[in-house]
Amino acid sequence: MSTQTVRPSSSGESAKRRGQAVAGALTGVAIVVVLAVVFFVVRNNDDNDKTPVAGSAPAASQPAAAPTEAAAPTAEAPTAPAQPSAADVNTPAALSKEPDVKAGKGKLTKLAVTVLVPGTGPAVAKGQTVTANYKLISYSTGEVLDSSWSRGEPFTTQIGVGAVIQGWDQGVLGQKVGSRVQLDVPEALAYPGKGDLRFVVDILAAQ
Repeated sequence: MSTQTVRPSSSGESAKRRGQAVAGALTGVAIVVVLAVVFFVVRNNDDNDKTPVAGSAPAASQPAAAPTEAAAPTAEAPTAPAQPSAADVNTPAALSKEPDVKAGKGKLTKLAVTVLVPGTGPAVAKGQTVTANYKLISYSTGEVLDSSWSRGEPFTTQIGVGAVIQGWDQGVLGQKVGSRVQLDVPEALAYPGKGDLRFVVDILAAQ
């Protein structure tokens, strides 16, 4: 009796190959998905490790140690000028009494400086702090408008830097300490609306 070998049909072999291909593709997709999940989990854990705990500040934001020396003042915020002490103010006998100031005549067109009592001290330099007594009147009427004498204490200011009216900046600058000077100041170098003014200024100290 002869033996016959039974061969699978060609259609059966094709179906088998298609099944194997599909299985291989599905396996590849599964591997890609697993790798993506692993990458995401690892990256998320790294981010959590970098996140600061609530209530704690990053090391970079911690304040530096306090400086041992005070910072120097900047040009934008200069310190106030030093105030002369009582020892720096030596009032000459000629300046110990309040002056009697009279009105002027006419209309002022420019600053006029008259030395009433010459001083023997150094000349006032730009930027120095000056201590002075003064009496201010209206140039035309003689009415007293202000006086350090009535307040019982001298006036202190810087000169030549715009801290006071131009009449003072220009008139006191260069005068010697110990002088009594009369400043006839036109309105343009004084206060708008106040008219021409007359100051008598006793320069007591400059530093």
